[in-house]
Amino acid sequence: MKRLVFFGVLIILTSSCATEKLNLSPLSNNFYSETKGSDSDRGSKKSFNINIKENVNASEISNLISTFPKFKDPGMNDEVTSMKYSLQNYLYAIDANNSSGKSRALKSFEKSYKKIQKSRQKLNKDDDEVLNRYLVRLKTNISVIEDALPGS
Repeated sequence: MKRLVFFGVLIILTSSCATEKLNLSPLSNNFYSETKGSDSDRGSKKSFNINIKENVNASEISNLISTFPKFKDPGMNDEVTSMKYSLQNYLYAIDANNSSGKSRALKSFEKSYKKIQKSRQKLNKDDDEVLNRYLVRLKTNISVIEDALPGS
């Protein structure tokens, strides 16, 4: 009987405790508090009305950035690095409600994306398939975020 009561209390305690959502994003928590600024700072700017910190698609982009594979071709790796920086800048710009920064980051991403597409011909079949999966997931998540933003 004591065991039954003990396990009952244990189950109630463990199921009722609040837990904080795990953040696996490579974007630091400090970044969010430092770049928000006050509402008066952004009075003239158009607000994106999207919480990038809790957005599933933004988290997916962050995870893809951190897990992107390395290739044998150093030129390809350089362009992938450039694309990763563009994607990070894109997420930072959305979080800071910076529409011009978001546009610049998207243009930079598209430029890198096109260069990577041209360089894919040099890759072996397996590397090309892996790269394609990453690129498709990135484009899909960016499209979903862009569709959620007003005026996009």
